[in-house]
Amino acid sequence: MKKAFTLIELLVVIAIIAILAAILFPVFAQAKAAAKKSASISNQKQSSLGIVMYGADNDDMFPRNDDCQPGSALNPALNVQPFNPTGFGCTTGAFFYRTNHFSWQKWVMPYIKNIDIFFNPARGRTDVVTPSCPGGTWAGCGQITGSYLLNTSITGQLNTYGNATRPGAFRNSWLGGSMTSIPNPSATAMLLESGNAQIGVAPVALTVADTGVTQTAFPPAIREVWAYEYKQQTAAYNGNLLGNPDENRTAFGGVVVGHTDGSAKFYPVERFLALTPTAAEYGVGVTPSQGWNGNPGNLRGFTGGTIRISNAPNLFVQYPLWGLGQ
Repeated sequence: MKKAFTLIELLVVIAIIAILAAILFPVFAQAKAAAKKSASISNQKQSSLGIVMYGADNDDMFPRNDDCQPGSALNPALNVQPFNPTGFGCTTGAFFYRTNHFSWQKWVMPYIKNIDIFFNPARGRTDVVTPSCPGGTWAGCGQITGSYLLNTSITGQLNTYGNATRPGAFRNSWLGGSMTSIPNPSATAMLLESGNAQIGVAPVALTVADTGVTQTAFPPAIREVWAYEYKQQTAAYNGNLLGNPDENRTAFGGVVVGHTDGSAKFYPVERFLALTPTAAEYGVGVTPSQGWNGNPGNLRGFTGGTIRISNAPNLFVQYPLWGLGQ
């Protein structure tokens, strides 16, 4: 007669499998997260190198232009839209054919040739409705948000297409916009990871009084502002420097930074904040309503291409992450 397993033996085996699963599943999850983190660092490095290659081919200048080209949408599904150089897609939302800092990836596509590199593997493609992209940042505007922010205080910004005399048409980097103007290329941030689903650039800091056609773009190097961007907040802006990292905004509890020399590095949030001056050190006041959203929830923090500061900052404070301290 063939001997069968007893009920107790089956229960023991099931219990052992459950114990092994409980031990191994977190290990698998950690391994998966580590792989995504490594992929994110690699993406940042390749994107940063693409920007460096652009500069090498363009008289040492970082990319900065404002144009509108048919069939240039980052989201291929939008390239079937008609080209209207003075209307929808170019001068009015959803701006999918526009080439400026909000679609900075277009500048370096000739060197990257793989749009997936611009997406954070921890989040994939995010899409959110905004006033300028009523159809969604990706689906309607073809803009890549929730992944990596271009530090436009290094490159400068242009808003010249269709009207080169509007206020803020020329926002020039306080460093001049050239690669050789960076005092410490291996430390200065060019790209910064962020899960902010509303924007794909790190806003420039403009003084309240700087409202002319040509303006000076200072770094948004204010610890309280970045703490609000990266940490858990339970109310409108409160300058919380003590909270935990917000997992919706900082994958892996930190920030992957692409430097202006083409390198990339992961910084835990606390380390990133320590490398950023406080508002007092930077010598500026911050107006929360000017360029960033004070509402709680996932869609908070930076909402546009600028933040307003009270006055020209102290550029000699020693914080190389932001190119400061020349």
